[in-house]
Amino acid sequence: MSDCIFCQIVSGSIPSSKLYEDDQILAFRDINPQAVVHFIVIPKQHIDSADRIDASNSAVVARIFEQIPQICAQLGLRDGYRVLTNVGKHGAQSVKHLHFHVLGGEQLSERLK
Repeated sequence: MSDCIFCQIVSGSIPSSKLYEDDQILAFRDINPQAVVHFIVIPKQHIDSADRIDASNSAVVARIFEQIPQICAQLGLRDGYRVLTNVGKHGAQSVKHLHFHVLGGEQLSERLK
């Protein structure tokens, strides 16, 4: 999707601070970090949000969750981290491309912002 900012990051037309990339997924640092460590992991395939995950695309979500612990270990997140995704307007989804925020590097609040 040409108007999707994450698709543009995947294509390379918008630069990012890449942490990990393979043929299915991309992880990069968030440009507006909400924690000491804050990165985003996306499927390269455009999927609108978590409510669009189905049998045809769920393997890429598994791939994301297989890779998150490895990226976190490389970044030294040994005391834990948070993984979250937002869905739709009321869920505060700002980019309509499935993405997972990973936050850590400090004690996180028990209340979500």
